[in-house]
Amino acid sequence: MHGTTTIQTPEATHVSDTAPWQGTRCISIISAVRNRREITLQCLRSLDRVDRTGLVIDPIIIDDASTDGTSDAISESFPDVRIIHGTGDLWCSGAVNLGVELALEGDPDYILVLNDDTVFDSEFLRSMIATAEASPKSVVGALLLDWCEPHRVFQVAPRWKTCQGGWQHWQQQTVWTVPDHPFDVELIVGNCTLFPAAAFRQEGLFATRWLPHYGDAEFTPRLRKRGWRLLIDPHARVFNQPNEEPPKMSKMSMSELYDVVW
Repeated sequence: MHGTTTIQTPEATHVSDTAPWQGTRCISIISAVRNRREITLQCLRSLDRVDRTGLVIDPIIIDDASTDGTSDAISESFPDVRIIHGTGDLWCSGAVNLGVELALEGDPDYILVLNDDTVFDSEFLRSMIATAEASPKSVVGALLLDWCEPHRVFQVAPRWKTCQGGWQHWQQQTVWTVPDHPFDVELIVGNCTLFPAAAFRQEGLFATRWLPHYGDAEFTPRLRKRGWRLLIDPHARVFNQPNEEPPKMSKMSMSELYDVVW
């Protein structure tokens, strides 16, 4: 396929036992939103149908100055959701950090960071927690699937290849071709990622000054360098809106090209 790169299959690592845990686990769920009211509400409706057996869930939305009535709609339909109101200049990393700081005040076991353009399999969260419980000091990412083609992997296991121009993704994967057990990766994107709360307490927060949009791309490799495992749980299936293809620079006018470059 033009414009795609196939990279080496990541090594699969078996997690010994993902049987249900004993007792209750407290989970804070954080999502940063802005002016996507219907998509945000769809996400919350899907989250509301997730199996919560053995879980106490604290949902937190960071609304960075939406003008489309997002916060009011959330409050009306989901009164248990806590909302942090931003001023419009938080960007994704800053918004997530605000949510994490609030979540940590409640001393949760885990913090789930997710995008609002996500729909969930009902057992995804319990599967992620079981994987995390079976592998101490691990961060667990869901298997991200394209909601237009639900069998097709949206993105997984990116690797930095300087000679190839940056991040390269493991292309053309489906639910049938990925490993059938949790496997190690070099980076987990923040679309749906489960962090032990200890990861933030011990290692800090997303980098906001130089990565306002992509703090997850720095944070999870930072954790890996400090001894945390990064795992993808193939049984934790979530469905994401496809990314919009950015316009090609060769198709831009001179004024558009100037805006992009400068």
